[in-house]
Amino acid sequence: MQDFQVRTHYCGELSLHDKGHRVVLYGWLHKMRDLGGIVFVHLRDISGISQVVFDSAVNKDLHDIGAALRHEFVVRIEGTVRARPEGNDNPLLTTGEVEVVADKVEVLNSCDTPPFSISEDGKISENLRYQYRYLDLRRPGQQEKILFRSRVLSAVRRYLDEHRFHELETPILTKSTPEGARDYLVPSRVHPEGFYALPQSPQLFKQIFMVSGFDRYYQICRCFRDEDLRADRQPEFTQLDIEMSFTPPRELFKIINGLMAYLAETVVPLMTVPEVIPEMTYQDAMDRFGSDKPDLRFEMEIRDVSDIVDSSDYGIFRNAVADGGHVKVLTVPGGGSFSRKVIDDLVERAKQIGAGGMGWARKDETKYQSPLLKFLGDSLMDKVFERAGAGVGDLVLFVADKWKISLNVLGTLRLELADKLKLIPEGKFEFLWVTDFPWLDWNEEEKRPAAMHHPFTKPHLDELEKYRDEPLKIRSQAYDLVLNGTELGGGSVRIHQPELQKQMFDYLHIPEEEAQEKFGFLIDALRFGAPPHGGIALGVDRLVMLFLGEDSIRDVIAFPKTQKATCPMTNAPGKVSDRQLREVGLTFRK
Repeated sequence: MQDFQVRTHYCGELSLHDKGHRVVLYGWLHKMRDLGGIVFVHLRDISGISQVVFDSAVNKDLHDIGAALRHEFVVRIEGTVRARPEGNDNPLLTTGEVEVVADKVEVLNSCDTPPFSISEDGKISENLRYQYRYLDLRRPGQQEKILFRSRVLSAVRRYLDEHRFHELETPILTKSTPEGARDYLVPSRVHPEGFYALPQSPQLFKQIFMVSGFDRYYQICRCFRDEDLRADRQPEFTQLDIEMSFTPPRELFKIINGLMAYLAETVVPLMTVPEVIPEMTYQDAMDRFGSDKPDLRFEMEIRDVSDIVDSSDYGIFRNAVADGGHVKVLTVPGGGSFSRKVIDDLVERAKQIGAGGMGWARKDETKYQSPLLKFLGDSLMDKVFERAGAGVGDLVLFVADKWKISLNVLGTLRLELADKLKLIPEGKFEFLWVTDFPWLDWNEEEKRPAAMHHPFTKPHLDELEKYRDEPLKIRSQAYDLVLNGTELGGGSVRIHQPELQKQMFDYLHIPEEEAQEKFGFLIDALRFGAPPHGGIALGVDRLVMLFLGEDSIRDVIAFPKTQKATCPMTNAPGKVSDRQLREVGLTFRK
């Protein structure tokens, strides 16, 4: 066994307090400068960088060894700490006031020429970074993201432990249950034709914990969903899962509000969290911002002008309102200066999103300009601009369609235009609770109601009878936490009474036999004294991404998959042998 000298300090810890002390450092050679008689190297470890000096006037042989070192060699260095000569401090390094005069050096391992620079933050293709992820993660900027993530999770555990939560684990190999996305299936060797599924979330098991009497549960868990990827999605991701018994939703909001404030205090000092995170209903969020996760860092609210234009001479507006639709408008501040080409491009973009078309109007000091002016006239246009909060130099966009389509179009344009016009301030954090989501949604493909969140979400009980024949009007006791227009996570009060759960399955057209097959163990558990309970699941990857101001969760995951759900480093997913397939009773169909 190799005799290792004990490390006395990490590279990023040295300061003037260590002046004159002998130290033993381990790390990678980050940078070097050979000035002939003196060689300066930067030695890097997980904590930072120290400058090491090899001086030929002190030790010629050691100087020659130092000059032969190369980038990313792994070395042990022994020497004495001294203050840097006056005027040679490096303010970019936390150790910039000192350096180590080496008297011993040992190369523990050499390094082939890396495929990209470790010491410089140049732009590198994602595939190359992920192919050599072990090198990419050596780069200080990448390491800091992963270390920041670790600090966030440590703080989460401290906070929840202090609030009487218990960290409990749930299975990874479980049963396939429909939860909105495709399951990853795992064939069983010992149970022919049987399959496990990787969990999309611990939803059912955390409810079982509540039935079991563990009244405050949390877990930092891995979840798996076989779905199309984008910037904030991965096939495997990390979730902060929380469940509480005997607790109204406002108590859960208070816990999460406190958690965000604690993270701001301990980990994200530039973030401010209000004493009470504001709330907005789903209906209000959609009506005002065209999104159930509105970005509140800038204004630009959508307005409804249906009552103003429904009797105008413009048939498209009249017909849309008569058919139960709406005429919605969005004011673009300063958009009156857009060229006709830019406006025409906006109209085309609205069509791409789903609108049949889009009208527009702008006003200079004396008159309106709009293809709609001949139908609305100055009088109605005055009322529209007043409702829209628009003035001279602004652009007003009109969409007439069904409620959801008109809002989706203008909500999407709102975000795109805010980005284009640079209306979104940097470094600002706007939290929001969105509440009272619809209990049911309409599945157009299957022509039946579907659960808006999942089939275990409790409705507002006073609306069950009120909207018995119009179940799509029933609101649920579901809620999402939103930060800067991104859904951090969602949760709800759960159904804890078997009769109500059966009623939910009836609304979803799920026969009793099918419900028992898919969710039998939970349905049975509800019959044995299940307490009132509810919870939330927060996306850890999204949380860290937003705290760091990154654009993709891939930037804050140690070993992410590409947009095609592959791992260039391990070449996963990969093929398996015919023997392995036979063991689980599978074969590929030509």
